[in-house]
Amino acid sequence: MNQPFNPNANHAATAPAFFSVYDMHAYYGESYIVQGISFNIHEGEILALLGRNGAGKTSTLRAIARIGDPQVTQGEIWLDHKPLHDMTSYEASQAGLALVPEDRRIIPGLTVEENLQLAQIAPPKGWNLDRIYDLFPRLGERRKQEGVTLSGGEQQMLSIGRALCRDIKVLLLDEPYEGLAPVIVQEIAKTLGHIRDQGITTVIVEQNAVAALKLADRAVILDTGTVVYDGSAQEVLDDEKLRAEYLAI
Repeated sequence: MNQPFNPNANHAATAPAFFSVYDMHAYYGESYIVQGISFNIHEGEILALLGRNGAGKTSTLRAIARIGDPQVTQGEIWLDHKPLHDMTSYEASQAGLALVPEDRRIIPGLTVEENLQLAQIAPPKGWNLDRIYDLFPRLGERRKQEGVTLSGGEQQMLSIGRALCRDIKVLLLDEPYEGLAPVIVQEIAKTLGHIRDQGITTVIVEQNAVAALKLADRAVILDTGTVVYDGSAQEVLDDEKLRAEYLAI
């Protein structure tokens, strides 16, 4: 389980993990959504951030990415000993953080290749197009096709590929399997495993908890904006009572 947050600690110096969130609180208007969440992730790990609907999973990702909503009122976020909590969303992106949102945000009117090229305009640049197409051969086959006309699975590949076009250290994925056929879910999961092999740290929010747990090294379970479990993903798979209580599976 998580250790209590110590406001007097020098977290940049003492955090053993590559990526750390400490005592983060956030609101949507007057609604208290993220209620003191803390967790650590080591470099190259995949963390499944799970919970029932309304538990605060997407809000946590958006708060980490420094998106305007929800409004973060307290907490610290450290990436490779850099304080993201002092940064704007743009600065956090430059520091190596990338959010792939649930709606994928494919830009209408642009081809697959143009969507990828747009992500490479400003430094720091990450993977080149050949490397993206090696990872996602379907994108290479459809590089001249308008991005919004792709299938759901192909759009998810494009969103992830676009994130990799930046020099990222942490990839935040919000519902990457939503609406996808099981065979495509397996394909995306295999790709995320390959991304992990490249040393990229990943946080995945996913309603398909079993699929996320099979992929992940560790799991954090949220309930009404607080952490109720922080530990092995396999332990959650093996603990029927825990899954029934907090994940309804």
